[in-house]
Amino acid sequence: MRIEQLEYIAAVTRLGSLRRAAEELHLSQPALSETVRNLERELGVDLLERKRSGATISAEGRELLPHIAGVIEAVDRLRDAAGDQHRVSRMIRLGTVNTATVPLLIPAVREFRATHPVTQVEVVGAQQAEIHRALLEGSFDLGLVNCLQGDDVPPSLETTVLLRGRPVVCLRPDSPLADRPTVSTADLLDGREPLIVMRSGYLMHRFIHRLLAGRTPSFSYSTDGAEMGKLMVAEGLGVTVLPDFSVIGDPLERGGAITHRPLADGEATEVLLMIQRRRSGSVPRAVRDLHELFVRRADTPGTPRATAP
Repeated sequence: MRIEQLEYIAAVTRLGSLRRAAEELHLSQPALSETVRNLERELGVDLLERKRSGATISAEGRELLPHIAGVIEAVDRLRDAAGDQHRVSRMIRLGTVNTATVPLLIPAVREFRATHPVTQVEVVGAQQAEIHRALLEGSFDLGLVNCLQGDDVPPSLETTVLLRGRPVVCLRPDSPLADRPTVSTADLLDGREPLIVMRSGYLMHRFIHRLLAGRTPSFSYSTDGAEMGKLMVAEGLGVTVLPDFSVIGDPLERGGAITHRPLADGEATEVLLMIQRRRSGSVPRAVRDLHELFVRRADTPGTPRATAP
């Protein structure tokens, strides 16, 4: 049982319909209905009365409302008390895909440290699906994820676009492909430079699969995440494809170990770096401050990105 399930039932009761509750909670009606059904199965009680005209609180649900309200009020008091106790010192858990975050993440955490000297930030690398799950469960406070333009985002998460970029080929400055103004799909397939691809589950794995249209490179490596991919490039093992904001400003790029070239046939694709948090429940001040800092730094001139969000 999760507290947001009880908050959803309270919203349906207050607003008088599932549809209006879904609109207020910024959820799709099927998603809200399914969440409520999961709670009903757990409790063994039909909390909503479902008719063709809509769904409203059932008689059994009304009997349980005082208990539901009591739990919500108790959780709110607990959150308030915890907020007071941890106004100065708190642990923030930030989940991040490592495709594109180092040039933005490190300066943001450094600046946050200056204004919140005793607040700890735990940065946890994970795939996007794991980050979404942890945000919904409450084990992550914030998440940094990537998506391709047009991808759906979970309606139960508040999403803010930080950076917009384009896929580029990341390569060593002494690579034969570095002499070219752009790198084509044929260049990635011919085997002169092995292709380093992300494993299944990573956004750039999906992009490469679409870009190559089922064709297989002459030789390729597979790895977990952009940071290892960039290290492999720096060591001369091959080239990889990443969002430009993953390469521009990276310590390896600043040190001259890696560089990038545009994709000759991939310029139209846009990659978004987004910060996400749960919509429901109160948000501690330290989490709000770190969230706002990421947004502000993404708008700061000089932040590596292709175009402003």
